[in-house]
Amino acid sequence: MHPVQKITGGVCAPLGFQAAGVRCGVKPGGAKEDLALIYSRTPAAAACVYTLNKVQGAPIAVTKRHVADGAAQAVVCNSGNANTCNADGEQKALQMCRSAAQHLGLLPQDVIVASTGVIGQPLPIEPIVKAMPALCGALSQSGSTAAVRAIMTTDTAVKETAVSFALGGKTCRMGGIAKGSGMIHPNMATMLCFITTDACISRAMLQKALSDVVQDTFNMISVDGDTSTNDMVAVLANGEAGNPVVSGPGDDFEAFHDALCAVMTDLCRAIAADGEGATKLLTCQVQGAPGKEAARAVAKSVITSSLFKAAMFGADANWGRILCAIGYAPADLDISLVSVDFSSAAGTVAVCRKGSGVPFDEQKARAILLEKEIVIDINLHDGLESATAWGCDLTYDYVKINGDYRT
Repeated sequence: MHPVQKITGGVCAPLGFQAAGVRCGVKPGGAKEDLALIYSRTPAAAACVYTLNKVQGAPIAVTKRHVADGAAQAVVCNSGNANTCNADGEQKALQMCRSAAQHLGLLPQDVIVASTGVIGQPLPIEPIVKAMPALCGALSQSGSTAAVRAIMTTDTAVKETAVSFALGGKTCRMGGIAKGSGMIHPNMATMLCFITTDACISRAMLQKALSDVVQDTFNMISVDGDTSTNDMVAVLANGEAGNPVVSGPGDDFEAFHDALCAVMTDLCRAIAADGEGATKLLTCQVQGAPGKEAARAVAKSVITSSLFKAAMFGADANWGRILCAIGYAPADLDISLVSVDFSSAAGTVAVCRKGSGVPFDEQKARAILLEKEIVIDINLHDGLESATAWGCDLTYDYVKINGDYRT
């Protein structure tokens, strides 16, 4: 792994980027910001990945067309309405791009657009267009937190991070913001993530890095097993750090890849920890797998199990639910080799060896599972591959939040 250093600033940490967030009124009666903007003063290489749900929000269709040339210079996003399953959805998503472009001096195709919130309700475009001059006027190098607040829905915590790293003898910076709390499941989720960097990297290698890293980060989180309609991760790289362009495989590409992995892992953990109604962050670490896909499949299967997640809420060391989830994972495994441990700041306890239970102190196990972050260590003893997945416990509050989400 190449070294990365944590810094402050979120998406405004890289050179040449500004951000803003304002309240425009998409959220009825709301007093919170609900319209965000990220802007690069110079054109940037762009790469995106999207939800695999067959139902996709209108902003995704528009963004796909706009980044087909591998370039963009701004991101505009509203919360409070997903602009999904609406007959006029693409028209309004394009109108958002046109409005932002007009006030930024760009072409509409230079703008990435995203929306998050309730599905199936027409997007009120008038308040967005009316607020655009104020939004563009609020752009600043300290605007990352305002932008991330403007994309939050049921999130309870701001999710932003930034790092610095070296490429070709130059210091580069990368920052990210994300939202996501419910409808979170591998293959993306009601989850939006915007990443900026001043590194100089070709469009092809930027897309390769994003497509690679997403497999071990955003596609390895699950809150509730629902894959949303609007997921998007977008990366803009404007090259202002002045490093030699990363145009192919090699050490510089690996350094960029590691920095992107660090940023996206930070945001993944934050999303999992802030799952709707969650009280605990669950990290499932699988090792000894016969292949990478098997390791990923087992980690995701465990972290997605509702019965296991409910047991973690109750601090119940019901390891049988883990074995059950391993057993139905889409992977060829020998369960008689499996071992399982629970660990947290309160210690470690072994609960399963060679596919069978072992005696353990229930009180110690409960103390371990009462912590805010719990690690489930699984060793398949059948190879050299590993994978990590993140999730949260399943609580009463999850049902409360989603029982009246629309109304």
